[in-house]
Amino acid sequence: MVFVFVNTQDPLNSTIVIVLRVLAAIALAGIVVMWFLAARRVRTGGGNPEMIPGPRGESPFSRGYWLIVIAEVVLLFGGLALLRPLGVPGQANVAWVAFVVGVHFIALGPVWKDYSIMVPGAILTVLGIIGFVMAATSALAWVPFVSGVLSGITLLLGCAFFARHIMAATSARGQVSS
Repeated sequence: MVFVFVNTQDPLNSTIVIVLRVLAAIALAGIVVMWFLAARRVRTGGGNPEMIPGPRGESPFSRGYWLIVIAEVVLLFGGLALLRPLGVPGQANVAWVAFVVGVHFIALGPVWKDYSIMVPGAILTVLGIIGFVMAATSALAWVPFVSGVLSGITLLLGCAFFARHIMAATSARGQVSS
């Protein structure tokens, strides 16, 4: 939602800006509700935990996870600090953020043994690259939309997909899994 809120700006029409922000807020609220409902079902013993994505029987916050997060922070802030003196337009910053966040999700796939997380990661990586290419053209004003808003929509859709998947897994209470 933050990607959408921060990057909905000119050249977008003000009505479109409001609509995108409202839709992003509604999407986030729906995702949060689904996650809380799924967590409550899991706590009460409902569903088939084998259907829930992520590492089985281990913490998702492993050493590999933390190494990826540290690398992400270094790349994010280090890259942003390097872009300024190189004279890269400020609009390209969001392209860098989308690129690094995307690569972070791609790297998490093998660590979490859940390769589906790599799909939104690949989309964000591509949106970041497209934003960098656009930053060197007359389409510079659209970089925040392409690399920011579209990345935010991708993340919201990915979260909604996984939240819905977990809801389905936890609603299988009492059913025999095959």
